[in-house]
Amino acid sequence: MTARGWLELLLVPLALTVIGFLFTMQQNASQQAIEDQRAKAERKLERERTQNAELQAYLDQMTNLLLERNLRESDEDSEVRMLAQARTLAVLRAIDSDRKTEVMRFLVDVDLVRRVHGRDPLIELDGTDLVGVKLGDPSPYLVNLGADLRGADLGLADLRGAYLLGVNLADAHLNGANLSYAELTEANLSEGDLRNVNLSEANLTFADLSGADLGPPGLVPTLRKPSLRGQT
Repeated sequence: MTARGWLELLLVPLALTVIGFLFTMQQNASQQAIEDQRAKAERKLERERTQNAELQAYLDQMTNLLLERNLRESDEDSEVRMLAQARTLAVLRAIDSDRKTEVMRFLVDVDLVRRVHGRDPLIELDGTDLVGVKLGDPSPYLVNLGADLRGADLGLADLRGAYLLGVNLADAHLNGANLSYAELTEANLSEGDLRNVNLSEANLTFADLSGADLGPPGLVPTLRKPSLRGQT
């Protein structure tokens, strides 16, 4: 047998070996991708279960504080008020924006984050991350909402007289919201959707409105103070 014959004889099994090796690698990669996808889905499902449990435990505890421990009648520095405040801030840190929306709607519905009959809110949200929360209409008279509201959906929300000093509402959706008499000093409203927003008598001193969509020209709100940072 010639050298060429030997070479051809050796190349056939070598090629088969290489093809088999590549096929095995492809199969292993496909199997690994399937396993990774399954693990990702399981982790997502576990997060969903955990967050649902967090939300339900919070709602149960707050209902207990309202019905059995007279949260509305408690003093500002009472144990029950401090527990409600701490539990609210903790759950808002632990859950996603959809569940934060549920918490906020609950707090609004039971009058815990707004001024009622001259009484200050029972729970304050200063510094709370509410990115992506959707309050919608109505969200009556929210006050002391000193929170991170970047990208939040507050379209049609009733925020008359809301205390939003320095609040971050960058890229937020506020179309049709009522912000009359709201305190928005040093608020960040940049890139936000402010079309059809009622800003009459709102305090926008040093507020950042750069890049905000204010709707058709000529619709200038009545302001208590005229200093609008970011505007020409």
